[in-house]
Amino acid sequence: MWDDAFPSFLIGLREGLEAGLIVSVLVATLVRAGAKSRLPQVWTGVLAAIALSLSFGAVLTFTAASLSSTAQEAFGGTLSIVAVAFVTAMVFWMRRSARNLAGEIKEKVTEALAMGAGVLVLTSFLAVGREGLETALFLWTTARAANESAGPLAGAGVGLVLAAGLCWGLYRRVLRINLTRFFTVTGAVLVVIAAGVLGYGLRDLQEGGVLPGGTAYAFDLSGSVDAGSWYSTLLQGVLNLTPTMTWLQVAGYAGYLAVVMTLFVRGVSGVRTARGAGAAGVAPDGRAVAAGPAPAGPAEGAAPGRPQPAAAAHAASAASVSASAGEDVPPRSGNAAPNQSAVPAPASPRTRRRPAWLLPVAVVVVPAVLAGLVVALARPKPSGGETVAVSETDCGQGFTAPRPGRQTFQMRNTGDKTSEVYLIDPATNAVYGEIEGLAPGTTRDLVATVAGGSYAWRCVPTDGKAVTSKAVRVAGAAGSTAVVPVSERDLAAPLKAYRAYVDRGLATLVRLTRRLDDDIRSGHLDTARTDWLTAHRTYASLGAAYGTFEDFDQKINGRPDGLPGGVHDKDFTGFHRVEYGLWHGQSAAQLKGPAQQLADNADGLRKAFPHQDFDPSDLPLRAHEILENTLQFELTGDTDQGSGTGLATADANLAGTRELLTVLRPLLTTRAPHLLPTVDADIARLQALLDSEHRAGRWTPVARLDRTAKARIDGATGQLLEDLSPVPDLLEIRKSA
Repeated sequence: MWDDAFPSFLIGLREGLEAGLIVSVLVATLVRAGAKSRLPQVWTGVLAAIALSLSFGAVLTFTAASLSSTAQEAFGGTLSIVAVAFVTAMVFWMRRSARNLAGEIKEKVTEALAMGAGVLVLTSFLAVGREGLETALFLWTTARAANESAGPLAGAGVGLVLAAGLCWGLYRRVLRINLTRFFTVTGAVLVVIAAGVLGYGLRDLQEGGVLPGGTAYAFDLSGSVDAGSWYSTLLQGVLNLTPTMTWLQVAGYAGYLAVVMTLFVRGVSGVRTARGAGAAGVAPDGRAVAAGPAPAGPAEGAAPGRPQPAAAAHAASAASVSASAGEDVPPRSGNAAPNQSAVPAPASPRTRRRPAWLLPVAVVVVPAVLAGLVVALARPKPSGGETVAVSETDCGQGFTAPRPGRQTFQMRNTGDKTSEVYLIDPATNAVYGEIEGLAPGTTRDLVATVAGGSYAWRCVPTDGKAVTSKAVRVAGAAGSTAVVPVSERDLAAPLKAYRAYVDRGLATLVRLTRRLDDDIRSGHLDTARTDWLTAHRTYASLGAAYGTFEDFDQKINGRPDGLPGGVHDKDFTGFHRVEYGLWHGQSAAQLKGPAQQLADNADGLRKAFPHQDFDPSDLPLRAHEILENTLQFELTGDTDQGSGTGLATADANLAGTRELLTVLRPLLTTRAPHLLPTVDADIARLQALLDSEHRAGRWTPVARLDRTAKARIDGATGQLLEDLSPVPDLLEIRKSA
């Protein structure tokens, strides 16, 4: 989270400080002009700018969410490049204009005072609004690149709060900041961050089909770089550098960085040279000096020892705030009237005054309402508000070609049987969306993203025959993600292969548990400890069949959790009971019964397994669940009864997962060709981490892992689980097949 927060923190700090300096100059100019009564108009403009920026962010977020996945990539990529352009322009503009910023703003304020309240509101709104829109756009882009909003929002919030504090300190004359150096350093860092955003945007455009070269990789380090490591996460969050990048990304990143950074550095050198030639009104050390209520020397023409007029103090405040922005501030003449710069308001007939709260409320409500209208109009509606019928006789009635984008279909069961309904591609049977268990007379929403292609409904009543509706054609580019359905017949071959694997494993298990029993009967407890681990790892590698083993799993591998007597309970049996005794000093006589019982249960399972019902849908589910249990139990030490072999069991679970993926590989390859290479790289990474904790025939106990090693193993397991998570859905048995 926090690695993703830094870019938005920096943009929030810099943009917030720029906007804060502008507001400080506006306020100081009004105070100096004796027009404090006009300050609410400044704050109204600022409030309107903030409301507009928030509304703009909402429009970006909700409009993008209504697009198809391909369109989202293209939309996000385009806005990423626009954000880079804005940030680049902002960096160069601030470097060039900072010295004259205060003078320009004071001139506009003076003109606004003469022209009325609306112009002053507009002046402050335009001055702050640009910074707000830039911040909203860049924040949306960084949040999208991070795939989460908490970190970027937190970073931007901290940056804006810090910027507000700095501006207050400058105005109250409690801080001295070298603004030239600040904007130079932050500008250079933002150029580097913008290069990463540009690379990310180019990749989005490639994935959206706008730019070519999406598979032309400059490098692919996913197999050797730990994506969950702190350094990899930091680089991805701050610089948008990923283990895999295309040639276009690398060229865009390097080209932007080389050109823009060179121009920026040359520009900084030019500004320093010009300043060195001498510019009146800037402190020699380049620091910004802010003033507020601090006392100043007597005004020109004032008698020594007498208090200054308020106008003189305000003049000092305006001058010091101007110095904060780098402007040369001429001294006030002693002969000038105290309110010399004030513009008297023309007399006007008495009119009914509007409530003071009306304008601030309006400038907040109007942008919010407009943003809501934009989002509502941009979001695709359900296909004409149609209700699509689901039944054996009128499946798909009321369905017409929808518009591309995210659609909500109202599915109503008009028949007399509970049904399943699928939105499919009639040519391939691929499923775009589904509803299960739709009862007669009920209506439920089905949400799916529609792109160019053919679509039809398939209704499957309980105990009835599948019925497919007439297909409709949607114009436009393809891009919607669909899942090719799997039937029990498709899983028959993988199930047969896996049953053969389990059968061989159980035969080995029987032999190993008999050897363990013999060790204990002979009193060879040291040998028994070695043989116990070998036998237990054999059982742990059969994880996908645990649901098939019925009561045998609890008898062979049960834990003492929940038993009234805990480890001493008579129902605590199996591997963990023997483990407890072997590593807690129990004698061979005490262990003889549990070891005999374990061997008998293993033999009973071996005989029962050929007749047990193995649900084929268990295979894709267990591809994820085996390691989920590993992360929950073995890698927390929860199952350890003294042997300290949790990592050895995790290694066996990983081997079982690998075997399961082997039998499922043909089905996965045709449905998600990019999934298995990623998973294979994850498995290799986790295997290497586990192997590093297996030295001289001994496994490091989980409780003795150092913090870094534990975090790496947990992170690698979590990443593998995340990449395996689509498998159950990809290979779910669907009646539409």
